[in-house]
Formats: sequence, structure tokens, C-alpha cells
Amino acid sequence: MRSIRLAIVAAAAALCAASAQAEITIGVSLGTTGPGASLGVPYKNALQLVPKTLGGEPVRYIVLDDESKPDGAAKNARKFVSEDKVDALMGSTGVPSASAMAQVAAEFRTPLIALTPLPPLAPDRHHWTFVVPQPTELMMSAVAQHMKGKGVKTVAFIGFSDSWGDLVYNAITSLATDNGYKVVTNERYGRADTSVTGQVLKVISTTPDAVVVGGSGSPAATPQIALVEQGYKGPIYHNHGTVNLPFIQTAKKAAEGAIAPTGALIVAEDLPASFPTKAVSLDFVKRYEAAFGAGSRNGFSGYTYDGVLLLDAAAAVALKKAKPGTPEFREALRDALESLKNIIGTHGVYNMTPANHNGEDERARVLVQVVNGEWRLLK
Repeated sequence: MRSIRLAIVAAAAALCAASAQAEITIGVSLGTTGPGASLGVPYKNALQLVPKTLGGEPVRYIVLDDESKPDGAAKNARKFVSEDKVDALMGSTGVPSASAMAQVAAEFRTPLIALTPLPPLAPDRHHWTFVVPQPTELMMSAVAQHMKGKGVKTVAFIGFSDSWGDLVYNAITSLATDNGYKVVTNERYGRADTSVTGQVLKVISTTPDAVVVGGSGSPAATPQIALVEQGYKGPIYHNHGTVNLPFIQTAKKAAEGAIAPTGALIVAEDLPASFPTKAVSLDFVKRYEAAFGAGSRNGFSGYTYDGVLLLDAAAAVALKKAKPGTPEFREALRDALESLKNIIGTHGVYNMTPANHNGEDERARVLVQVVNGEWRLLK
């Protein structure tokens, strides 16, 4: 009898071990505190709405706060790969933090689902990094085309004094010649700055036809407020990092009229039935607002959701080649991510290639404007 009991225990232990081995583990680093918190919180919220499996196998998400700091993101990423033995990384809420994670991903040969646009990466980092949000130049080209249609000839820029500000500035500068405008300023401010009056006065002194703000989340409201307070009457354009409720809540009436590119989920109801992402966007928005309140929709939560959709599709392929928790599985997962085709998310349709680890096109963007305290489709 005792030998039978031992055999049952051994079999149960083996079953548990097999089950644990099959579990996929994802390490998620987000800035849920600090200046990036207005982005980090919705990124984290979306994890409550994702499936409990990837590729049909159980998944465990380990979520850590990096305080919106690049060194915090790097520290978290190293913990994930060295201690938790994760199968993939996900994060973070700012370009500097995601760039720090890309370095760790390459070093430890672990796929990274980046939740913010990134500048061109070195070959080893590009190899392991897949970017969910739309490329900055793709999104700002919608702004550039709109300015061209309005006859804008001079554009002033004010943005973050970091790599996100660089991305937006470089995008509008590279698009200038084809769209008939000249960028006349390059003013910068820190994410935690509470005043940009000096920079805004320099911007206004050039009498630009339009202003482009290279900020994100609630800190993007700082120049918006200052421009309105100083009497600027021209159009103020933002980027897809600005489109969330905290921006409007911070800027209040000063937010009215702000224009920005974003993914379709922000205005899913206003899109034609033929829009490729409408069904996915509507479903996600409905569930997100049911969980977090009417009007809480935002693009950042959609990036998390789309990242999980990509991992789910890739895991289904990788699981045929290796078991989670092994270098072979991480390699297979990376290879599968690079080969994904026609994955429809809340933001766009993803078609990856070895050269393009984002895979989105013009179907991933619309222009929106703040009207009566809401982001609405610009028509």
C-alpha cells in the first residue's frame, strides 16, 4: 500500500513539474509611478483584460514598477532574465526605459515586446526587440500632411529633452521638405518641469503657423497650457504619446483644439465598418471602460493588449519547437514573432519581417482632436 501511495505522489509531482515547465513567463517593467505614471497605469491595467494563456499554455506575468527611470527598467529586466528566467520581456513607458530594456534583451537573448516607439537599434538589439506602437515618423506623417493641407509654412517645436523629444523632432524635420514647411525652433523641457514659459515665449517670438509638441501623457499638457496662456492662436499638434485622458484633465480648457495622431481604438465608434481594426478596438474599449470607467480608454492600454496578441500568436508556433523556460523556446519565440502576418490588434494590422519589427502601416493611424473635453475623430 505504501509503495502505491509513493507511486501516486511521484506521479503527481511529475505532473506538477511538467505543468510548471509548460507555463510561459513574461516579465513586465512599467513606470507606474514617476512622471510616466499616466502612461504606465493604463499599460498595467490592460493586463487584467488579456487571456490567461499564450498559445494555449498558461501564462504568468511578473509586473514591476521601474518608477519611469531607465536604470529602474534595466534593473527590472536583469532580474526577470537572471532570477525569474522569463521567456519574454515587455515594457516600458518611455523611450529611454525601453531602450535600456532592449540592451538587456540582446545581452540575454530574450525577446522584448517594446511598448514605446524606439529609434533605430544596433543589429543585436533589433534582433531581439519587437515594437508595438506605431513608428513615430508614420504617425507624424499624418500631422505633416494635415499641416500641408492647411497651408502651414513654419512650424515651431517644443518637446521633452530626451530621446522621445528627439524622435518627434527628427520625424517632423525629416517630413518638412515633402510637406512644404520649415521647422523654426527646437525648444526642450524636462518631463517633470512645472513651467515652460521661457521656452514658449521663444516659440511665439518666431510667429509660427503651427506648433508641434513632442511630449507625452500629462506632461505634454505643460506647453499646451503655456501656449494658450501666452495667447498663441495657431494650431497645436501633438503625437500619439499624448492621447489619453490625463492630458485633458491636466490641461482642462487649454486642451481644446489640440490635434494628434493615434490608433483607431480611441475613436473606434466613429470609424467606418470596413476599418480593419474596428471590431477588435470596439471589443477592447468596451471591456476596458467596463473595468475602469467611462472615458478611460487610451492608446497605451491598447499597446499592452496588442503586445499580448503578438505573443499569443508567436507562442503557438514556438511551442511546437521547444518548452517554455529554455533558451530554445526564447529563440523559437523570437523567430515566430519575426514571421507574424496579418495580426489584427486594437491599433493596427501587424506584418513582421526581419527588417521591420513593427509591421504597421497607414491603417494604424487616425487624427483626433480635443472637442468639448474629449478626443474625437478629426474629419
